[in-house]
Amino acid sequence: MGGWLTSDFVSIIAAAFVVGSIVGLTGMGGGALMTPALIFLGVGGASTVVTADLTAAAIYKTGGALTHAKSGKPNWTLAKWLILGSVPFALAGPWIIHQVAGPTTDDLDTLLKKCIGFALLLAAATYALRLVFNLRQVHGGGVRPDPDPTIRPLVTLGVGALGGLLVGVTSVGSGSVIMIALVMLYPGLSALRLVGTDLVQAVPLVMAAAISNIVLNGLDWSILVPLVIGSVPGTVLGSRIAPRVPQSVIRRGIVIVLTMSGLALLDKSGWGPLGAGEDQTHPVFIALVGVAMVVVLPFVWGGIRRTQGLPMFGAPTVAEIEGERRPADTVATSPAAVDDESQVV
Repeated sequence: MGGWLTSDFVSIIAAAFVVGSIVGLTGMGGGALMTPALIFLGVGGASTVVTADLTAAAIYKTGGALTHAKSGKPNWTLAKWLILGSVPFALAGPWIIHQVAGPTTDDLDTLLKKCIGFALLLAAATYALRLVFNLRQVHGGGVRPDPDPTIRPLVTLGVGALGGLLVGVTSVGSGSVIMIALVMLYPGLSALRLVGTDLVQAVPLVMAAAISNIVLNGLDWSILVPLVIGSVPGTVLGSRIAPRVPQSVIRRGIVIVLTMSGLALLDKSGWGPLGAGEDQTHPVFIALVGVAMVVVLPFVWGGIRRTQGLPMFGAPTVAEIEGERRPADTVATSPAAVDDESQVV
């Protein structure tokens, strides 16, 4: 253990704590933030980082899933179909990417960076869609709560398969891409039941992806141990303060960070439109993209708020954005309840 107490060990703990806090604050998947953070820290190759991140996620997601399972909130039928679709593809994903990458470690590292870069851009897009969908669902009141919706097996299997492949290859997707698919397919499910269902299905998904990656890549304990040490208390802290923290700026910031991280990884991988690898990167371009998003996004979000009859600028909390003021799985029928709903977001 003494040999692990290096600057990398401390850096990983710090990064994991920050990412864990953001996960606790916003409820988004940690892989979308933790994987690129570790790659940029330079603590290991892309395959090593993905394996460690998936293993850590399997540990802390299990605790969250057990909590939700005991409270009876997950939709077990929905979770079953997601698991049937995701687990086989999570197991197969790492083997597929190894076959496609070629014989050398450098080829695998380059291809993984490209895959993770595109996965981050997809996660940024789906996360932004989730914010818009939640805003319209909560304030518009057009969707009746439905705790036990009719499950669409084939579509749900497809969502699970896509999520499983994405997570198995990149570790990104279990808490971002799959969640927005569930929100759009089953809008009547309350936020609590959606989160519970997503956590329950994510455990076997992430475990399958972790096992497959460990078999192929091995497991670097010097990354995994500080990752767990930092992420668990960070997640707990974020979860405790989430109801009191204004979320609008934080969540738009995450979209910006995911976009910039995705572009930076594509840049480092030598993706044609951006550059030719680490020796020819374009940090100024990436920074300008971030600045442009910082300037433009508040006005885009403000325009969306205006379509719902809200002021252009505001700072809602997590409870307001996710609609948690509405009692779970019930319809607000009294004037007081409707008035309270009108204040959401």
